[in-house]
Amino acid sequence: MTVTSDTVWTTEDVKVCGVALRLRKRGAGPPLLLLHHDIGTLESLPVYDGLARSFTVYVPSHPGYDGSERPAWLRSARDVAVMYQALVASLELSQVVLVGLGFGGWIAAEMATMSPQAFRRVVLVGAAGVKPVQGEILDQALLSYIAYVRAGFEDQGAFDRLYGADPSTPQLEQWDLNREMTFRIAWKPYMYSSTLPHLLGGVRSRVLVVWGRADKVVPLECGEAYARAIPGSRLSVVEQCGHFVDMEQPDALVKLISEFAAGS
Repeated sequence: MTVTSDTVWTTEDVKVCGVALRLRKRGAGPPLLLLHHDIGTLESLPVYDGLARSFTVYVPSHPGYDGSERPAWLRSARDVAVMYQALVASLELSQVVLVGLGFGGWIAAEMATMSPQAFRRVVLVGAAGVKPVQGEILDQALLSYIAYVRAGFEDQGAFDRLYGADPSTPQLEQWDLNREMTFRIAWKPYMYSSTLPHLLGGVRSRVLVVWGRADKVVPLECGEAYARAIPGSRLSVVEQCGHFVDMEQPDALVKLISEFAAGS
Protein backbone atom coordinates (compact mmCIF):
# COMPACT_ATOMS: atom_id res chain seq x y z
CA MET A 1 0.00 0.00 0.00
CA THR A 2 1.26 3.47 -0.84
CA VAL A 3 0.80 6.58 1.27
CA THR A 4 -1.45 9.17 -0.36
CA SER A 5 -0.13 12.66 -0.92
CA ASP A 6 -2.32 14.17 1.77
CA THR A 7 -0.99 11.85 4.47
CA VAL A 8 1.19 13.79 6.91
CA TRP A 9 2.99 13.11 10.16
CA THR A 10 0.84 13.54 13.25
CA THR A 11 2.08 13.93 16.83
CA GLU A 12 0.23 13.14 20.04
CA ASP A 13 0.94 12.28 23.67
CA VAL A 14 -0.14 8.78 24.65
CA LYS A 15 -0.34 7.66 28.29
CA VAL A 16 1.44 4.36 28.88
CA CYS A 17 1.99 2.99 32.39
CA GLY A 18 1.08 6.45 33.66
CA VAL A 19 3.76 8.11 31.49
CA ALA A 20 3.07 10.52 28.62
CA LEU A 21 4.94 9.28 25.56
CA ARG A 22 5.34 11.47 22.49
CA LEU A 23 4.17 9.46 19.47
CA ARG A 24 4.57 10.37 15.82
CA LYS A 25 2.60 8.53 13.16
CA ARG A 26 2.29 8.46 9.39
CA GLY A 27 1.16 6.06 6.70
CA ALA A 28 -1.71 3.85 5.63
CA GLY A 29 -0.32 0.31 5.49
CA PRO A 30 0.32 -2.44 8.05
CA PRO A 31 1.71 -1.23 11.40
CA LEU A 32 5.45 -0.72 11.88
CA LEU A 33 6.78 0.31 15.29
CA LEU A 34 10.18 1.99 15.02
CA LEU A 35 12.36 2.48 18.11
CA HIS A 36 15.05 5.15 17.84
CA HIS A 37 18.70 5.42 18.87
CA ASP A 38 20.05 6.52 22.25
CA ILE A 39 20.83 9.95 20.75
CA GLY A 40 17.13 10.47 20.07
CA THR A 41 15.78 11.32 16.66
CA LEU A 42 15.23 14.24 14.36
CA GLU A 43 11.65 15.25 13.61
CA SER A 44 11.91 14.09 10.01
CA LEU A 45 14.20 11.56 8.36
CA PRO A 46 14.14 10.09 4.85
CA VAL A 47 14.03 6.56 6.27
CA TYR A 48 10.78 7.33 8.11
CA ASP A 49 9.16 8.81 5.02
CA GLY A 50 10.38 5.89 2.93
CA LEU A 51 8.85 3.34 5.28
CA ALA A 52 5.60 5.33 5.48
CA ARG A 53 5.04 4.63 1.79
CA SER A 54 4.34 1.00 2.66
CA PHE A 55 3.49 0.97 6.39
CA THR A 56 1.71 2.92 9.05
CA VAL A 57 4.83 4.00 10.91
CA TYR A 58 4.70 4.66 14.67
CA VAL A 59 7.76 6.43 16.13
CA PRO A 60 7.51 6.87 19.90
CA SER A 61 10.08 8.91 21.79
CA HIS A 62 11.54 6.71 24.51
CA PRO A 63 10.48 7.75 28.01
CA GLY A 64 12.78 10.60 29.06
CA TYR A 65 13.84 11.36 25.46
CA ASP A 66 12.80 13.96 22.89
CA GLY A 67 9.64 15.30 24.51
CA SER A 68 8.40 12.21 26.33
CA GLU A 69 7.85 12.38 30.08
CA ARG A 70 10.75 11.19 32.25
CA PRO A 71 9.55 8.73 34.92
CA ALA A 72 11.68 8.66 38.06
CA TRP A 73 11.18 4.91 38.46
CA LEU A 74 12.53 3.83 35.06
CA ARG A 75 15.79 1.93 35.47
CA SER A 76 16.41 -0.51 32.60
CA ALA A 77 15.99 -1.15 28.90
CA ARG A 78 13.68 -4.02 29.83
CA ASP A 79 11.44 -1.54 31.67
CA VAL A 80 11.16 0.42 28.42
CA ALA A 81 10.38 -2.81 26.54
CA VAL A 82 7.49 -3.53 28.92
CA MET A 83 6.16 -0.01 28.36
CA TYR A 84 6.24 -0.50 24.59
CA GLN A 85 4.41 -3.80 24.93
CA ALA A 86 1.74 -1.80 26.76
CA LEU A 87 1.80 0.82 23.99
CA VAL A 88 1.18 -1.83 21.32
CA ALA A 89 -1.73 -3.17 23.39
CA SER A 90 -3.23 0.29 23.99
CA LEU A 91 -3.08 1.08 20.27
CA GLU A 92 -4.70 -2.32 19.57
CA LEU A 93 -2.06 -3.16 16.98
CA SER A 94 -1.56 -6.65 15.60
CA GLN A 95 0.79 -8.24 13.07
CA VAL A 96 3.32 -5.51 13.89
CA VAL A 97 6.66 -5.13 12.16
CA LEU A 98 9.07 -4.13 14.94
CA VAL A 99 12.20 -2.19 13.99
CA GLY A 100 14.85 -1.19 16.52
CA LEU A 101 17.83 1.09 15.86
CA GLY A 102 20.92 0.84 18.07
CA PHE A 103 19.71 1.27 21.64
CA GLY A 104 16.18 0.88 20.27
CA GLY A 105 17.33 -2.43 18.81
CA TRP A 106 18.18 -3.65 22.28
CA ILE A 107 14.68 -2.67 23.45
CA ALA A 108 13.17 -4.44 20.43
CA ALA A 109 15.15 -7.59 21.19
CA GLU A 110 13.87 -7.54 24.77
CA MET A 111 10.30 -7.18 23.44
CA ALA A 112 10.80 -10.15 21.13
CA THR A 113 11.91 -12.35 24.05
CA MET A 114 8.83 -11.34 26.06
CA SER A 115 6.40 -12.23 23.28
CA PRO A 116 8.14 -14.88 21.16
CA GLN A 117 5.50 -15.00 18.39
CA ALA A 118 3.75 -11.65 18.81
CA PHE A 119 5.47 -9.69 16.06
CA ARG A 120 5.05 -10.34 12.35
CA ARG A 121 8.68 -9.41 11.72
CA VAL A 122 11.51 -8.01 13.86
CA VAL A 123 14.41 -5.99 12.43
CA LEU A 124 17.42 -5.24 14.67
CA VAL A 125 19.70 -2.55 13.21
CA GLY A 126 23.08 -2.16 14.92
CA ALA A 127 21.42 -3.30 18.12
CA ALA A 128 23.10 -2.87 21.49
CA GLY A 129 22.20 -5.31 24.28
CA VAL A 130 24.78 -8.05 23.68
CA LYS A 131 28.28 -7.82 25.13
CA PRO A 132 31.02 -8.16 22.50
CA VAL A 133 33.85 -10.62 23.13
CA GLN A 134 36.65 -9.16 21.03
CA GLY A 135 35.69 -5.48 20.69
CA GLU A 136 33.71 -3.12 22.87
CA ILE A 137 30.64 -0.91 22.72
CA LEU A 138 31.75 2.70 22.39
CA ASP A 139 31.45 4.48 25.75
CA GLN A 140 29.82 7.84 25.09
CA ALA A 141 30.86 9.09 28.52
CA LEU A 142 34.39 9.41 27.13
CA LEU A 143 33.39 11.63 24.19
CA SER A 144 31.72 14.94 23.53
CA TYR A 145 28.14 14.81 22.23
CA ILE A 146 29.28 15.74 18.74
CA ALA A 147 32.18 13.27 18.69
CA TYR A 148 29.91 10.42 19.79
CA VAL A 149 27.33 11.05 17.09
CA ARG A 150 30.02 11.57 14.45
CA ALA A 151 31.52 8.21 15.43
CA GLY A 152 28.30 6.60 14.23
CA PHE A 153 28.81 7.80 10.64
CA GLU A 154 31.25 6.36 8.15
CA ASP A 155 30.45 9.29 5.84
CA GLN A 156 30.92 12.53 7.78
CA GLY A 157 29.13 14.37 4.99
CA ALA A 158 25.94 12.58 6.02
CA PHE A 159 26.34 13.96 9.55
CA ASP A 160 26.82 17.48 8.17
CA ARG A 161 23.74 17.23 5.97
CA LEU A 162 21.55 16.17 8.89
CA TYR A 163 22.94 18.17 11.79
CA GLY A 164 25.15 20.82 10.18
CA ALA A 165 28.91 21.07 10.51
CA ASP A 166 28.31 22.83 13.85
CA PRO A 167 25.12 21.45 15.46
CA SER A 168 22.82 24.02 17.05
CA THR A 169 22.69 24.71 20.78
CA PRO A 170 19.18 23.20 21.09
CA GLN A 171 20.46 20.02 19.44
CA LEU A 172 23.40 19.81 21.84
CA GLU A 173 21.06 20.36 24.78
CA GLN A 174 18.77 17.56 23.60
CA TRP A 175 21.72 15.20 23.17
CA ASP A 176 22.70 16.09 26.75
CA LEU A 177 19.23 15.22 28.08
CA ASN A 178 19.09 12.00 26.09
CA ARG A 179 22.55 10.96 27.27
CA GLU A 180 21.56 11.54 30.88
CA MET A 181 18.55 9.26 30.43
CA THR A 182 20.68 6.63 28.70
CA PHE A 183 23.06 6.56 31.64
CA ARG A 184 20.14 6.11 34.00
CA ILE A 185 18.80 3.01 32.27
CA ALA A 186 21.82 1.49 30.49
CA TRP A 187 24.89 2.25 32.59
CA LYS A 188 25.78 -0.78 34.75
CA PRO A 189 26.49 -2.80 32.72
CA TYR A 190 26.88 -0.27 29.91
CA MET A 191 24.66 -0.90 26.90
CA TYR A 192 24.25 -4.65 27.27
CA SER A 193 22.28 -7.18 29.27
CA SER A 194 23.78 -10.21 30.95
CA THR A 195 20.47 -12.08 30.63
CA LEU A 196 19.34 -11.21 27.08
CA PRO A 197 21.70 -13.61 25.24
CA HIS A 198 20.20 -16.52 27.18
CA LEU A 199 16.63 -15.48 26.29
CA LEU A 200 17.07 -14.90 22.56
CA GLY A 201 16.83 -18.60 21.78
CA GLY A 202 13.15 -18.49 22.67
CA VAL A 203 12.26 -15.92 19.99
CA ARG A 204 9.97 -17.35 17.30
CA SER A 205 9.26 -14.21 15.27
CA ARG A 206 11.08 -13.91 11.96
CA VAL A 207 14.13 -11.72 12.61
CA LEU A 208 16.44 -9.77 10.31
CA VAL A 209 19.67 -8.40 11.78
CA VAL A 210 21.14 -5.42 9.90
CA TRP A 211 24.60 -3.95 10.54
CA GLY A 212 26.83 -1.29 9.04
CA ARG A 213 30.14 -2.81 8.02
CA ALA A 214 32.06 0.11 9.58
CA ASP A 215 30.05 0.34 12.83
CA LYS A 216 32.34 1.91 15.45
CA VAL A 217 29.65 2.15 18.15
CA VAL A 218 28.42 -1.44 18.41
CA PRO A 219 30.86 -3.83 16.69
CA LEU A 220 29.72 -6.17 13.94
CA GLU A 221 30.51 -9.17 16.14
CA CYS A 222 27.41 -8.26 18.15
CA GLY A 223 25.31 -8.59 15.00
CA GLU A 224 26.86 -11.97 14.35
CA ALA A 225 26.05 -12.98 17.94
CA TYR A 226 22.41 -11.94 17.52
CA ALA A 227 22.14 -13.92 14.29
CA ARG A 228 23.58 -17.03 15.96
CA ALA A 229 21.36 -16.74 19.02
CA ILE A 230 17.97 -16.16 17.37
CA PRO A 231 16.59 -19.24 15.60
CA GLY A 232 16.06 -18.75 11.86
CA SER A 233 17.42 -15.19 11.81
CA ARG A 234 19.79 -13.83 9.20
CA LEU A 235 22.37 -11.06 9.12
CA SER A 236 22.57 -8.45 6.35
CA VAL A 237 25.66 -6.21 6.34
CA VAL A 238 25.43 -2.79 4.69
CA GLU A 239 28.69 -1.73 3.08
CA GLN A 240 30.19 1.77 3.39
CA CYS A 241 28.09 2.46 6.45
CA GLY A 242 28.59 3.04 10.16
CA HIS A 243 26.26 2.62 13.13
CA PHE A 244 23.48 4.92 11.95
CA VAL A 245 22.36 2.83 8.97
CA ASP A 246 18.99 4.59 9.05
CA MET A 247 20.59 8.00 8.50
CA GLU A 248 23.55 7.05 6.33
CA GLN A 249 21.94 4.49 4.00
CA PRO A 250 18.18 5.12 4.36
CA ASP A 251 17.21 3.78 0.94
CA ALA A 252 19.11 0.55 1.52
CA LEU A 253 17.47 0.07 4.92
CA VAL A 254 13.96 0.79 3.60
CA LYS A 255 14.54 -1.79 0.85
CA LEU A 256 15.79 -4.41 3.30
CA ILE A 257 12.87 -3.88 5.69
CA SER A 258 10.22 -3.77 2.95
CA GLU A 259 11.45 -6.94 1.25
CA PHE A 260 11.81 -8.78 4.54
CA ALA A 261 8.31 -7.75 5.67
CA ALA A 262 6.82 -8.85 2.36
CA GLY A 263 8.34 -12.32 2.57
CA SER A 264 6.37 -15.40 3.51
